[in-house]
Amino acid sequence: MAKYKYKYNPRKVRYEKVKLTWKDRILRFFTYFLATFVIAVVFMFVYSAFFDTPKERELKRQNKQLKLQYEIMNKRFNLVEKTLEDIQRRDNNLYRVIFEADPIPSSVREAGFGGNERYENLKGYKNSELVVKSHKRLDQLSKKLYIQSRSFDEIKNMVENKEEMVASIPAVMPISNKDLKRTASGYGWRIHPIYKIKKFHEGMDFTAPRGTEVYATGDGVVVEVRTRLRGYGKRVVIDHGFGYRTRYAHLNNFNVRKGQKVKRGDVIGYVGSTGLSVAPHLHYEVEKDGKKVNPVHYYFNDLSPKEYERMIFISSNSGQSFD
Repeated sequence: MAKYKYKYNPRKVRYEKVKLTWKDRILRFFTYFLATFVIAVVFMFVYSAFFDTPKERELKRQNKQLKLQYEIMNKRFNLVEKTLEDIQRRDNNLYRVIFEADPIPSSVREAGFGGNERYENLKGYKNSELVVKSHKRLDQLSKKLYIQSRSFDEIKNMVENKEEMVASIPAVMPISNKDLKRTASGYGWRIHPIYKIKKFHEGMDFTAPRGTEVYATGDGVVVEVRTRLRGYGKRVVIDHGFGYRTRYAHLNNFNVRKGQKVKRGDVIGYVGSTGLSVAPHLHYEVEKDGKKVNPVHYYFNDLSPKEYERMIFISSNSGQSFD
């Protein structure tokens, strides 16, 4: 920095040399320094506004790659979700139907995870929404896969027990009735033979001479052998497992005891007219998962399609039950 400065003297009409004091020198230094600093700061802000630093360019490149990878991952999520939805449809509408299992409700399959606190550590960043959304989809897919896996485990057990299940289904008529002439009254609304009122008939009636053999319609265990003066009279109840139960009522006599295991076709009793009955006949009921169902839907093991159609016609056109 110069030790002197020049000052114009108007009287002498010339520049005169003036020696700078230390105070003037320090002031001039700080003035230059401040100006330079201000210019540098302005330049830096202008440069950063229009140009990226090498580090910023690298970070932007990495962010772009991460977004691309997330987009690819989400496309794969979509593919996995569609595949899983197809498996779920086949599970509910095919596999579980074949083995007569209830479908898994969508409320169970689609159930989410409670609360958002599990994703708190992923928030607070520029792309937090994308990251949280991806984690939620992954959690939902994981749960759906777990539920589907449990469903397949259940079906696997059903497959292993298929032979036992087929033998346990009440798939034949409870008395010898190949000509179908013993079918008296079917499932549904009927006129009660004694009270003469319209009453829902929860089974099927088969007319037959007193003492006619009554057969177990599927493998199972006898869970009830009971006698009453009214109602069903002498009756036998068999638990076939897999949600099936059958009831044989108005028997004349028993041929089994409680707790006995029976096979399809075993004689369990004989036709009678005990209890609230107007003539010798067998009242036969089928339960599935605790609900009375139409027995006519289960005679697929001993009737041809033509005989089955005729059985439905006969049972539907009877207007009065025998009990």
